[in-house]
This record gives sequence, C-alpha cells and structure tokens, in this order.
Amino acid sequence: MVKCPGQDQRYWKPEDINEVNCPECGSSIEFWKDEPRRKCSKCSKIVWNPRIDLGCAEWCQYADQCVGELLENKEAAVLCDKLVAEMKGLFGKDQKRIEHALTVLKYAEQIQQMEKGNLLVVKAAAILHDIGIQRAETVHNSAAGKYQEIEGPPIAREIMKKLEMPEEIMEQVCNIIANHHSARDKKTAGTIEFQIIWDADWLVNLPEVYPDCGPEETKQIIEKIFKTTVGRQLAGKVFEGT
Repeated sequence: MVKCPGQDQRYWKPEDINEVNCPECGSSIEFWKDEPRRKCSKCSKIVWNPRIDLGCAEWCQYADQCVGELLENKEAAVLCDKLVAEMKGLFGKDQKRIEHALTVLKYAEQIQQMEKGNLLVVKAAAILHDIGIQRAETVHNSAAGKYQEIEGPPIAREIMKKLEMPEEIMEQVCNIIANHHSARDKKTAGTIEFQIIWDADWLVNLPEVYPDCGPEETKQIIEKIFKTTVGRQLAGKVFEGT
C-alpha cells in the first residue's frame, strides 16, 4: 500500500516536531505533526496536539472514514480544557464544586463511550451543569436545584459564546443545564445527552442523597433513578459492589 506523501516521515522537516506544555503539570511533551494526542509522562493527563497536521484530510474523499471521529474528539478535548479553565475561574477556591464538576465529567465520558450522543454537548454540559450555583446562592439565598436551573444557562451561554461554540451546541447544553435537576422539559429529557448528564450527576450525588440504604434498597433506587443502561451498570458497580 502506497503511503500518503503528507504522512510519510521521509519528507518531514524539523519543524514538523513541536513541544507543548502539559496544561495540568506544565511538563514538556514532544509531538510529531501527525500525533493527535499523547499521555503526559509526569501526570498521565491526555494532551492533544494543537498543531496536528493530518496531511490529506482536507481534500481526500476518504477523510471522514479515516480521521472524522479523531477530529471530533480533538475539537471536544480542546474546548473541554478551555471550559474547565472557565469553570475553575468562576468557582475560584471552591474546590468541592470544582471536583464535583470534574467527577461528573469523568462519569459522563465513560457513559458516552457506550451510549454515544454528541460528545461536545456531553462534555460541555458536564463541566457547566452547576455553573449557576453561586449566583443562585447570591440572588435567591439558596443553592436549590431549581435556582441553579434558572441562573445557570445564561452564565453557561456567555462562557460558550466567548469560546465561539456553535449555536446549536450552546442551545442544547443550556437546555440540559435548565433541566438537570427537574427533567421538566420532556423533549430535552428524552435526549441521550441529557440522560448521560443526569446519570453522571447522580453517580456523584447518590451517596449523599441516600447515605444509609441497604443493598436491596440501593438496587431499587438505581433502577428507579438512572436513565441509561451504562449508568445503571456503573451505579451497580460503585454502590452495590457488583
């Protein structure tokens, strides 16, 4: 099989190698131009190559089959890092809420791998789902979910607009945030993206909401609350020890 000249290392030059600092620990990571991502040797964070060059991808008729999913994942990962930075900036020293959002993101990514849905919507909604909590406390003197659903979407939209995210993505993410405690809007609640965020959030909140349940009761709660097959399976492993 003839190798694409744009990807044949015999034609590459020194400038086709670049170094990127890990956004987590600052360590230097070396990329060849065709490497989409590498794991940081110091902290194990997956870092995406901001200067990736996929050669023929811009014109080849088979590009969608070859790199379409890769490009989608890269775009989501880069925006995800920016959204995390914005979320951390708003929460400031509130490490508990930062860790909650990051844990929900971790679970959402695990569920999305099997349940599918729009990856960028899932990641953005996971990171920003509680973004209105501080304003809810300030304006309404309460962190209750209904107030987060009111205050969160405008803040999330402002952040996403700043990052020039597509309108349809912003709309879907805001709808999820506006329903992530109540699931009032049936159209939104029927989407797989919403169901992934719902389950990921409950995976974090379940021990706090139901701290003293026995195995059988926990099993019944899981069956009642969780909306995706993968979410129920993860909950069973985490809370039932199965």
